[in-house]
Amino acid sequence: MDWNDYLDDMKGNLKELRRSAPETMKGFGALEQGVTSGSATDHKTKELVALGIAIGLRCEPCIGFHVKALAKAGGTREELADILGVAVQMGGGPALMYASKTLAAWDQLVGETA
Repeated sequence: MDWNDYLDDMKGNLKELRRSAPETMKGFGALEQGVTSGSATDHKTKELVALGIAIGLRCEPCIGFHVKALAKAGGTREELADILGVAVQMGGGPALMYASKTLAAWDQLVGETA
C-alpha cells in the first residue's frame, strides 16, 4: 500500500463528505478541537493513544493520519513500537496485524527507521 496516495484519496473523500454533510463535519471538527486543546495530557501522548485505538478498531485511514500527527508532535519510532506492543497485548492477533501495518505506515510516511 502506498500510504501517501491512500491518505490523499481519503482526504478527497472527507472533502466530499464535508460538502455533503457540513454540520456533521463541523461537529466532528469541534470535538477534535476540544480534545486537542485540553492541557492535562500532551499532544504526543494523545496521538499515541489515538494510534492504539485505531489499531484496535482496525481503522487504516486513522492509522495513517495519526502516524503523521505523532511524527509532527515529536513522537519517535521507538515510542510507537512501545504502543504497538500495548495494542497487541490488548487486541490479540487482529491488533498484531494492524500493528505491523502501522509500523509500515511510519516507515513510509515518516521515513525514520530504528
